Amino acid sequence: MARVFGYFLLGSIPALILLHLLVSPYTKVEESFHVQAIHDILTYGIPSENATAFFRKNYDHFSFPGAVPRTFVGALVLSGISRPFIWLNENVDKQFLARGLLGLFNAYALLTYSSGVRRAFGKTAATWYLLFQASQFHVIYYASRTLSNMFAFGITTLALGYLLPEPIPLEQYRKRARLALYLLTIAGIIFRSEIAILLGVQTIFLFLTGRIRIRQEIIPAGVCGLLIGLTITVGIDSFFWQQFPLWPEFAAFKFNVISGQASAWGTHPWHFYFTSALPRLLLNPMTYVVCIPFSFLHPSIRSSTLYVTLPSIIYIAIYSLQPHKEWRFIVYAVPPLTTAAAIGSSYIWTHRAKTLIYRIQCLLLVCSTIFAFALSNLVLLPASSANYPGAHALNALHKHAHNTQQVINVHLGNLACQTGVTRFLQMPPPTAPLFHLPGSADGSVPSLRSGNTRWLYDKTEDKELKEEQSFWSLIDYALVEPREARRVVISSRDPKWRTIDVVDGFAGVRVLRPGEAPTGHIEDDIVRHVLGDGGIKLWSQARDIVRKYVTRGWWVEVKTEPKIKIMKHMR
Repeated sequence: MARVFGYFLLGSIPALILLHLLVSPYTKVEESFHVQAIHDILTYGIPSENATAFFRKNYDHFSFPGAVPRTFVGALVLSGISRPFIWLNENVDKQFLARGLLGLFNAYALLTYSSGVRRAFGKTAATWYLLFQASQFHVIYYASRTLSNMFAFGITTLALGYLLPEPIPLEQYRKRARLALYLLTIAGIIFRSEIAILLGVQTIFLFLTGRIRIRQEIIPAGVCGLLIGLTITVGIDSFFWQQFPLWPEFAAFKFNVISGQASAWGTHPWHFYFTSALPRLLLNPMTYVVCIPFSFLHPSIRSSTLYVTLPSIIYIAIYSLQPHKEWRFIVYAVPPLTTAAAIGSSYIWTHRAKTLIYRIQCLLLVCSTIFAFALSNLVLLPASSANYPGAHALNALHKHAHNTQQVINVHLGNLACQTGVTRFLQMPPPTAPLFHLPGSADGSVPSLRSGNTRWLYDKTEDKELKEEQSFWSLIDYALVEPREARRVVISSRDPKWRTIDVVDGFAGVRVLRPGEAPTGHIEDDIVRHVLGDGGIKLWSQARDIVRKYVTRGWWVEVKTEPKIKIMKHMR
């Protein structure tokens, strides 16, 4: 029975990551560079000549380069791995496939790390690690998202797993430590420059504890990792950006840190990571209120906890000096901190028969883990899935207008572009133009139709240009925010614009009191998407049972409000 439960826990990590991807398959603007790059590589290939002209004509990054260049390495790797699956099934959802591969890589890294926890601290600690990790929202939800941080996350997790204090000979550990430093160096050079701080802290810590030496481990790992990382990123990115030499992460570091441009995205107090970001990342309050403090304070497990977590805590403290803060900049510290919570939980669990306090804490651990899992999957996941009205609006427009005229020119507003619209969702160029010959009124002569609509997508942001009547005269449909809808009519000087559909998006959560009936539709939409129409009845019955016997009538549902109007130019 224990072995079956263990396999279930191991399978829960990749299963949950894929479930979150299935429920929320679209991407936001911060993920767009890598998504568009994957699309362009898969769709247009890689040129062997006239590269600049080829990229300028076909690739998104030449039209929308962003504030700083980003690396193509992750997109190139995912595209290469995706290609065999596409050969087997040309109609596969390529965006879902590429993101699924990234999610499975991060799942593999987390499971490899959990195996290290089991060897270092025992089966009970590994079990609690997996329980905590599976019930955390951010890591599971973002594991398949094409952020540079999540490309780096799997690499850093593997590296930190090699550094766990397993009972192995020192020479063997030194070899693993050198490999870990290789991985951290390469991840920092290619994907995220802040990993250099984590690398430096880990190196100093391992050296001071006598685990590594300067000549045998530090210098070889640093020099070789630097050469490998620079060779990969400079070689690939100089070609794709047609700038030589180009090191994207160094350009981003200069722009964000040296020039201080990151502060334009907002600043936070120095304690933000410790008081806000980490509690949200760990999610389960028992982990950071009880388990981690217990692990630090109890003499028998203090040294193990410090060994695993101290470098990550110092990394977070140093990075707190940077005014602009986001949770994703410290996500690499989540596995070590979760391990610290698992070590404390393991001790409490194995000693639960000794004192009443331990028994109470065990009960709270079980209840809080169930609560965190329910919060992650029944509240935060539905809420997050409702954050992509742009993708839903474009899909709705395609269903409404495809093959209704030869050419359709659609303007994609700013919110639509930020909330899910990518090149993967755009209709491909038709192999033949749309041809429609109507039949007779009595039906004796059938209508004839061949070819498809050519869709043209406009992402103009220039406000002055959008004030011109000539601009809107060429637009057939517009996906705009409700407050922009009237401006479209005014700027076009043409009242013949009609709203044909309105797409809702996330607007908070609503607490249902006993006796109040659910009014939201997001949860039902998710169940229908995953389980089909037959699952709606089961979901409703399960919700009613839980409300009646567990929550005593209380419930939480996702609220929505109009986010994007689909407007048609009635010519």
